[in-house]
Order: sequence, then structure tokens, then C-alpha cells
Amino acid sequence: MKLVFFLLLFISITYSQINYDDYFEDKTLRLDYFHSGDKANDFYSFDELIEEPYWGGSKVNLIDKFSYGKYKFEVYDAASNTMIYSRGYSTLFNEWQTTEEAKHTTRTFSETVTFPFPKKPVIIKFYGANKKNEWLKKFEYPVDPENYFIKPERAAEFEKFEVLNSGDPAMKVDIVIIPEGYTKDEMNLFKEDCEKFAGYLFNSSPFRENKNKFNIWGIEAPSVESGTDIPKENIWKKTLVNSNFYTFETERYLMTTDNKTLRNVASNAPYDQIYILANSSKYGGGAIYNHYSISVTKDKNFEFIITHEFGHGFASLADEYWTSDVAYQDFYSLDVEPSDPNLTTLVDFDSKWKDLVEDGIPIPTPNTDGFKEKVGAFEGGGYVEKGIYRPMYDCSMRSIKIDGFCPVCKRAIQQMIDFYAE
Repeated sequence: MKLVFFLLLFISITYSQINYDDYFEDKTLRLDYFHSGDKANDFYSFDELIEEPYWGGSKVNLIDKFSYGKYKFEVYDAASNTMIYSRGYSTLFNEWQTTEEAKHTTRTFSETVTFPFPKKPVIIKFYGANKKNEWLKKFEYPVDPENYFIKPERAAEFEKFEVLNSGDPAMKVDIVIIPEGYTKDEMNLFKEDCEKFAGYLFNSSPFRENKNKFNIWGIEAPSVESGTDIPKENIWKKTLVNSNFYTFETERYLMTTDNKTLRNVASNAPYDQIYILANSSKYGGGAIYNHYSISVTKDKNFEFIITHEFGHGFASLADEYWTSDVAYQDFYSLDVEPSDPNLTTLVDFDSKWKDLVEDGIPIPTPNTDGFKEKVGAFEGGGYVEKGIYRPMYDCSMRSIKIDGFCPVCKRAIQQMIDFYAE
């Protein structure tokens, strides 16, 4: 026990000794790359480096401490081999790998990592998690900040506007909202929907109690046409970031693979999280941890969709349902703990939310009335009926429930807010 304590203390001290101003400038370096493969294989190839004018992230918590997501990247000072920045994330590619198509097709997705612009040469190391949740190194790329191929030009310059301004982006969670399917004549509608977004998000706990720790920006970037693509209905719209329903053949799954356009538009404001508002009345949305979130704006469940999807994108909360139709196959391994904070296989329940379970609550927990308001381990979640457990009988990550995050999800969200806002 003492050894573990001193190891954690050493890690904490090591991380706290990374001084932002020693290594970074107050702007962003964006690295775009291509992620290719099939169900069993993947490889990376470099695309380009882009200088962006804002840094919206923390200048204190430079090293990731959550280990959420299917991937992570680490930035090392080349001279000293000191890790000076890291983040975990997931992508559409890792979701696609669990679909039927990936068994017989190779595909390529554009992906991005961002980090503070380095003052000195660095090395970027990319890792992916295998089925045992072990980190495997996938790719490495050296970056010299003096490299004249780092692009300072802006591919998509638009005006930004404040939806909520609580202060210095370095000490806030910064959300940039991207308009999808709003024409030039509908920009006022987009601004109204941004105000609705903020109102709805802060109706839910623990966002409500932490409103002063958020900044929200909107980008005035019109689409040629209103709406979004619905391929099965042969509806195709000329929109800003080319989103579409029926992603991975799932009707309500509204996503985009146009990563570069999305990032170009997002760069007009400091951001930690990207949220796309799609001007559509068809029910749908989606989100991927530290990638982006998206929801429609005209459905009656707009408020629920916003908070549910942001739970995914911001705090790596997993879906807690299992009966709904999805395209994924073997998304979670039952012999290891999921990285998501609100699912467990009970392989190592101590590492999850066991500390929030009252004495006398049976684990696994029966799906009966006597336990419906208790934190436990209820079977069914993560698209799997057996072997995966969720914290409570019901939660906003399971069903359409306003202001309904369970204590486990609330804690995960609060910890992430604190990480960005310290």
C-alpha cells in the first residue's frame, strides 16, 4: 500500500512540474492523419500540420488522468524525452471496426489530434487499446515547430459569437457549436438554437451547478441548403460538414466523416469540445469521446439528446441500453473492465463505482422495485444484455430522461469538468 501511495505521489508531482510556458505557446498545433484498416488491422499515415490561433485547453492539467477512450496520444519533448501532454479519445474508425462491413472491407477515416503549439521539437506517439485494454503503440511522428510546412493559413474563416462567456478559456470547459444545415438566412435561427442548447444543458445536474465553469461559442458558418442527408430516403443536402443519418446502417445515428471541414470550422474559436447542431426534425444524433457530438434541433426530445450525447463526447459515458438496434458486434470484451466509467463487467468492480454502493446492496443487483433507486450493478448495458452492468436501473444514458444522470455518471462528469476548469 505504501508503495502504491508513493508511486501515485510521484506521478502527481511529476505532472504538476510540467510548466506550460516552458514548453508551449498560446495557440494550437493540429495534426491530421489517416486511420485505415479492417476489423482486425489498422495503420496510420500522416496528413498535415496546421497552426490554429487559439488554445482552449487547460494549462495546468496537461497529462490525461482518465484513460478513457480507445486511443491516446502522448507528446514528448524531443531533447529530454519528457512527456509534456497527453489525451485519450475515440473515433468513428474504432466504432466502424465492430461492424459487419469491417469484416470484408478496408476503409480510411480522417482523424485529428490537437495540442498546445510547442516551442521546441517534440515527438507525438499514438497508441490504441486492444481487446484486453492494453495500450499498443501504433505510430510516431516528430514535429519541429520551425517546420515551414506547418500551415498557418485558415481554410474556413468565419465569425464567432458568444453564447456563454464565463472567463479565461484555459480555466473553463470551452464548447464550440457548429451549425449544420443552416442557410445564410437561417443564422438567426442557429443563434436561437445555441441559446436553447445552453439552456437545456444547464437544466441538468451536474452541469447546472457548474455553469460558471463553461464557455460556449457559436460559429456563423452557413450551409448551401437547409437540413441534412437521409440516404435511405434519397435526401441529399449541401451542408457545411456533410452529416448524414443511417451511419453504419443505423437510422437514428447522425454523424459525419468530413473531419477536416469540421476541424477547420471549429478552429474559429477556442474549444475543448465540438458540438454540431443539425437543422433537422428527424430524431437522431451521436457522439464520440473527445471527437465530436451532434444532435438535431427540431425533435421534441432536443433537450434529452443534447445532454445524452454530451455525456458521451465529454465524459466518455457509455450507452446503458442493450435492446436497441445497433450495428456493433462484440463492442466490449467481457473478460476485462470497459474503459467507460459507467459500465462494469465486475472483473474489477473496485476500480469502478463500488465505493458508491450502500452496504447490503447485492452485486449483481436485481432489476426489482426495491432497488430501482439504488446504486448497484444492474445487468444489461453497452449494447449487451448479459455480462455488462450499469450503475442504476435507469439513467439519462439508458432512456429518454431529462435531468436524469445517475450518481456514477454525475461523478464522472464532475471530475471531467474539474479537470478542464482547474
